[in-house]
Amino acid sequence: MMITTQPGLGHRQVEAFERLAPTVRAEPGCLQYDLHRVADDPDRFVLLEEWASREALAAHDVTPHMIEAGTANPSFRAAPAQVLELSPDPVA
Repeated sequence: MMITTQPGLGHRQVEAFERLAPTVRAEPGCLQYDLHRVADDPDRFVLLEEWASREALAAHDVTPHMIEAGTANPSFRAAPAQVLELSPDPVA
C-alpha cells in the first residue's frame, strides 16, 4: 500500500501506525504489518501487509479499529492509500 501524507504531516502517519500496529498484528491471520518511509521523502510510506487468507484480510478491513482509522486518516493524508496486491510468487 502506498501512502502519501499532506506536506509536513508524515509524523502523524507514523503516530497513527504506532497506535494501530499492535492491535492489527494480534489479529488472526496477520503475518506482516510493517510501515516503511520512502527514502528522502518524510511524507511518503509503503505499508507492507501479509495475511494468511483473503478471509483474514476481509475480516481485518471491517474491524472497529480499522473503521476508526479510516475516518481519521483523511485529516493528514494527501489522498486515499493506493493498494497494490502482489502475486504470492516472486518473479525471480
